[in-house]
Amino acid sequence: MAEGHHLLLTGASSGIGRNAARRLEQAGHRLTLICRSQERAQEALGWVGPQTTVLLADLSDLTSVDRVCGTLLDRHEPLDGLVLNAGLQYAGYKEPRCNPQGFELTFAVNHLAHQLMLMRLLPLLLQSTSPRLVITASEVHNPESGGGRVGRPAGLGDLKGLSSIPPAPMVDGDSRFDADKAYKDSKLCNMLMGLHAANLHPELPVICWSPGLVIPRSSDGFFRESRRANPVGQALFGFVARDLFRITESVDNAGELLVQLVTERGGSGFSYWCNTLLGPGRHSFERMDPSEEASDAAKAERLWTLSRERIHSVLSV
Repeated sequence: MAEGHHLLLTGASSGIGRNAARRLEQAGHRLTLICRSQERAQEALGWVGPQTTVLLADLSDLTSVDRVCGTLLDRHEPLDGLVLNAGLQYAGYKEPRCNPQGFELTFAVNHLAHQLMLMRLLPLLLQSTSPRLVITASEVHNPESGGGRVGRPAGLGDLKGLSSIPPAPMVDGDSRFDADKAYKDSKLCNMLMGLHAANLHPELPVICWSPGLVIPRSSDGFFRESRRANPVGQALFGFVARDLFRITESVDNAGELLVQLVTERGGSGFSYWCNTLLGPGRHSFERMDPSEEASDAAKAERLWTLSRERIHSVLSV
């Protein structure tokens, strides 16, 4: 992808997304960044230049997401890249938290908000002569991966939780609430969303990826909610994983990998790239096969359809 393309990113106000956005802006790309509030934008995005536009939308609120999509559609500006990177985890909480529409918060932010953006903005993406969809997933979508084997594994069952009224706190509709599993399930949903988007539009490069375990020293970013629930445990976990065993990836390296996916790697159709841990301080970034469940085209289509129906039911569109 040559410089000067128009790229939209979610999750650009901290962590990997912010690092990648700065690199992309410096490379000459025109960015549209989605930020949850004006206060957060001023705090985290003071570096943006005149080529970058910041729009406000709270991904936990589907009405807010729908509104910002309408703003973008009204501008009629093609998108060369749609980078769905924002993520939420609140492991350590014992009870589910819900968004304004009644959906469990992890599922709402990580999956429903991004599917809504994809559904509405896909026409702008397909207007580009070189479109690209990049979705930040995680290796934990795969129960056989290192992270996926810790705790209860990802698994969506028959998606009964999406069909129930009100929506169940877990997508499978049967499991007791587990914030860690809810996160894994949301990343599995990301993989299936990407697979179905590629099946709908075979000419569209769709890249899902796992950055590895990234634990910055700052108090904001991806682990901020988990830190509130268990500050001592999270600090200890960060020290052991990052400083003692050196099994984490740095924000700088992960940001560079995301830039590569947006500008260089991948081809037509669906692909999954994983930053696999080889040993202390060593990773290998390569294309890999998704889990068996993440490769299920029928489940991907059903998840897309049920998600679309639930989104439409609360937005009345």
